[in-house]
Amino acid sequence: MKKKAQSAMEFLVISASVIFFFTMFFVVIQKNVLDKEKEQEVVVVEELALSIKDEIGIALGASDGYSREFNIPDNIFGRDYEVTLIDNSTIYVKSAISAISLSTGRVEGNVKKGVNVIKKENGTVYLN
Repeated sequence: MKKKAQSAMEFLVISASVIFFFTMFFVVIQKNVLDKEKEQEVVVVEELALSIKDEIGIALGASDGYSREFNIPDNIFGRDYEVTLIDNSTIYVKSAISAISLSTGRVEGNVKKGVNVIKKENGTVYLN
């Protein structure tokens, strides 16, 4: 009877140890995946801000009559974010994880999610 009880206890200890190590392994993998997703979101937020700044820069350097449409995504990796033009000269993009602010030239109007129209008339750049 003692041998059966001892074998059962050894089996439980080994089984619990294996379950514990597998659980820890999956927790570490999940943490790494989440860290990679956060890094990707930071990069996407930065690229979005830079692309808006570039659009404004192109319009500022263009001659009167310049007009172009560009698209701003509705979300980043399925999550909402904010995009605004502060004091008509700074683009600000903020997600739950990251935020970036870039100085641009003087622009009248505001940036929005979806289709944006940028144009230059009489030396002034208008956005939407």
